[in-house]
Amino acid sequence: MVMTDKKEIKETLMKKLLERQSEARSIRKIVGLILLCVVILIGGTAVCGYFYVKSALKPVDPDDSKPVNVEVPIGSGVSTIADLLADKGIVKNATVFKYYVKFNNESGFQAGSYGLTPSMTMDEIIKSLKTGRVIRDAEFTITVPEGLQLDEIAGLIGEKSPYSKQEVEKKLEDKKWIEQLKKEYPNLITKDVSNKKIKRPLEGYLYPATYSFYEKKPSLESILKEMINQTNEVLAQYEPAMKEKKMSPHELLTFASLVEKEATEKADRGKISSVFYNRIEEDMPLQTDPTVLYSLGKHKARTTYKDLEVDSPYNTYKNKGLPPGPISNAGVSSIEAALEPEDTDFYYFLASSNGTVYYSETLDEHNEKKEKYITNKKD
Repeated sequence: MVMTDKKEIKETLMKKLLERQSEARSIRKIVGLILLCVVILIGGTAVCGYFYVKSALKPVDPDDSKPVNVEVPIGSGVSTIADLLADKGIVKNATVFKYYVKFNNESGFQAGSYGLTPSMTMDEIIKSLKTGRVIRDAEFTITVPEGLQLDEIAGLIGEKSPYSKQEVEKKLEDKKWIEQLKKEYPNLITKDVSNKKIKRPLEGYLYPATYSFYEKKPSLESILKEMINQTNEVLAQYEPAMKEKKMSPHELLTFASLVEKEATEKADRGKISSVFYNRIEEDMPLQTDPTVLYSLGKHKARTTYKDLEVDSPYNTYKNKGLPPGPISNAGVSSIEAALEPEDTDFYYFLASSNGTVYYSETLDEHNEKKEKYITNKKD
């Protein structure tokens, strides 16, 4: 009886062991099948994604060359433009277009009314948006020359746009709007513009260029932001150079504005920039007349000795280093000169009445040239 019980127990244990082994094999099979399915799913998704993106990069319809009117509003970002192109059937997928633009580091898209076709490639669409090829005339155009100050730019906008000079100046001084701009352009417009010593917060931030507007009355903010956005895009190209020079955008715009205001058609901006660098290095005041005139709020051909006494943080005869902010806008030539000055030993320069600029290493040499070319007006 005892032997029979032991035999039954042994058989029962063996049976359970075999059942567990069978279950384990089944579980391993199931897990293996699940893993295989996951791998196939991931691989399939990746392959499908690859072919989908590859397809999305191609023209919507290579045979359809009929122009489609695409309106790109002022201030539109890449995401907005991508959605517009997808809605109009110019690109297959907005997200793919957006990342293609970012991957290729493209920028500088212009507002306007475009005639784009479904047969255009991504590169052709981008080129068209950057060059501003439009299918209708602008309602008005504003050309902002280099070296202008905010009051002069406000006057230009007042002449060409539906807004008065006074409205423009009021908006440029609007503290709430400036705070909003700081959020929209955190790398460009910083707390530097809110320095109590600053005369005009956005001086130097309206880039010199020609701007076309396709609405009869776009918002004043959009007009000004078009110019600010251009400054932002231009300076973004010089970020490595700014880091190397340890210059903030505000300092660069300030330095470049001094070069811009001192430069003449015949002037070498690189040499003028070198004079400023040399004087800063020797702890000498910059002594540049345009900063005195900016302090006075006047536009004059020449400064007087009385003018040099003006009490202002912008007066570089009385204060060393750069002024609190830009004294005008500046173009690419002056921006590049501010970042890459020539290597000279000059500490002085002056411009004769015909625009020729003369450089000197010493004060005595400078005074001799001043006597010859300015006092006696012999060119």
